[in-house]
Amino acid sequence: MSTPPQPQRRPVIRAVTFDEVGAAISRLLAIALPPTRAAETGASGKVADFLLAWWNGQDCGHFPILHLCNVDAVIAEDMVTIMAYLAQESTIYADAWGHRDAMADLWERWRA
Repeated sequence: MSTPPQPQRRPVIRAVTFDEVGAAISRLLAIALPPTRAAETGASGKVADFLLAWWNGQDCGHFPILHLCNVDAVIAEDMVTIMAYLAQESTIYADAWGHRDAMADLWERWRA
C-alpha cells in the first residue's frame, strides 16, 4: 500500500497578510459590537460567535461552520481571511492587532 501524498500549502493561504487580517478583525468587531442593541443585525451574533470561538472556544463557545453560509458574502470573506491567516501562522489572537479590550467588550456583551 502506497503512502498518500503530503498536503501542500496553497498560495491563497500564503497571500493573506497581517494588515489584511487586522482590517478584517476591525470590520467584524464593528458588526459584533454595534453602538446600540438596536443597531445589531442578524449577523452580529454569528460574527460574535466566530470571534469569541477564536478568542477562547472552550469558554466562549464554538462557531458553527454553517454560519459562513448565513452571513453576507463580504462578512464571510473577512472570516475566511482570518482563518487563512491562522492556517499559516502559529497561535495568534486578536490582541496581536490591538483588540484585547474590544474582545473583552465582546465577551461582556455576548457571553456574560
